Amino acid sequence: MLVHPVIGDAYATALDGAVAGESLDADLPSVALYDPDLLGRFSAVSDGRGAQGRDHPVAVVLTLCAAAVLAGMRSFTAIAGWVAEVPAELLVALHGRPAERGSRSLFPSKSTLWRVLTGADAAAVDAAIGAWLHAQAVARDRADPGNVTGQGADETTLVAIAVDGKTVRGAINTDGAQVHLLAAATHGEQLVLGQVEVGVKSNEIPQFAPLLSGLAAAGVDLSQAVFTADALHTQRGHAEYLHSIGARFVLTAKQNQPRLFAALDALAWADTPIAHREVQHGHGRVTTRTIQVLPAPADLPFPHVNQVWLIERYVHDHTGTLVSCVAALGVTSLTAQRADPPRIAALVREHWGIESLHWLRDTVYREDNSTARTGSGPRVMAALRNLAIGAIHLLGRRDITETTRWATRVMDRPFKILQLTS
Repeated sequence: MLVHPVIGDAYATALDGAVAGESLDADLPSVALYDPDLLGRFSAVSDGRGAQGRDHPVAVVLTLCAAAVLAGMRSFTAIAGWVAEVPAELLVALHGRPAERGSRSLFPSKSTLWRVLTGADAAAVDAAIGAWLHAQAVARDRADPGNVTGQGADETTLVAIAVDGKTVRGAINTDGAQVHLLAAATHGEQLVLGQVEVGVKSNEIPQFAPLLSGLAAAGVDLSQAVFTADALHTQRGHAEYLHSIGARFVLTAKQNQPRLFAALDALAWADTPIAHREVQHGHGRVTTRTIQVLPAPADLPFPHVNQVWLIERYVHDHTGTLVSCVAALGVTSLTAQRADPPRIAALVREHWGIESLHWLRDTVYREDNSTARTGSGPRVMAALRNLAIGAIHLLGRRDITETTRWATRVMDRPFKILQLTS
């Protein structure tokens, strides 16, 4: 029977020691099931294989692949080699049935893994992973009200979610084009709660609403969320849609919306005092960020805006010489009573944390070097990488490389992180 360890302070402390080289597996606590597990979530994924040769349920295969990716496996071949070494008792637990004496019937072959990863319903895999990560965050937040990843009560505790796209450069879809994915990830912990594929003859804009609809299906309360996105998604239709579902937004304005950009640029910023200033020292540079905020003009050519803002960033070297200066204009539906200038500035800055998620997928998991080019393979592999990063972040860890190395050294550690074994 599978049991589920608490992911809390005790586990985080144990993991700290384990990363340093100590063996603390016996210290991992466990409690009764509080949420459907990952295996159960994957059971909703349809099987793309033929009617015969289904000895290994798709949920079991995906779970094994998820554990392998968490252990640092980057390719189909590496995943197959790692799965072949999984202890039989773990496979028995996952399958829920004993193996025949002397048989390796519980061990999926490389071809079975490949057929599942390339044939499974990728949208369902993304939905299962997003729902699982969201459920873990909500359970954690309920146990620790200081966290607000999973739920919020007002704009000061809303779940901040970044929407951004990424091209998997090494992968090619059935149309011969690079695979481009649009994802929604929480600020801070960068839990990918949803992901959709952008068609080769389309762009990210039409996929914005379907992406958010998928979040709602995964259990995310969109009325308790504030969404950030780059200027491509500063669209009137997006603002109308977010308003209709009770969600809030913080968006940057650029020349792709010329009337909005011109209206914001024409405001009396020179007469508007700086509302918040932040100075950061590091890497031989001094970075200064300032924000100015005004009430939204009544005739602003963009709907449902309550405040407008100007953020400027100045970078000086150690001699005081100005290296760069960047300005950004934007809008938000958050009210002044609920979101002050420091909060708006933080939301704008934290949005770009999703770029660090992309960086992790490229550096730790070598995603851009992946040559997965069959069926749903590229998207499913990206989803499993999102799961691995999110599961580690839920532990309170940010050193993904070191934690992955720790998980690799003992076979059952990835299963423990995914709450599949005690």
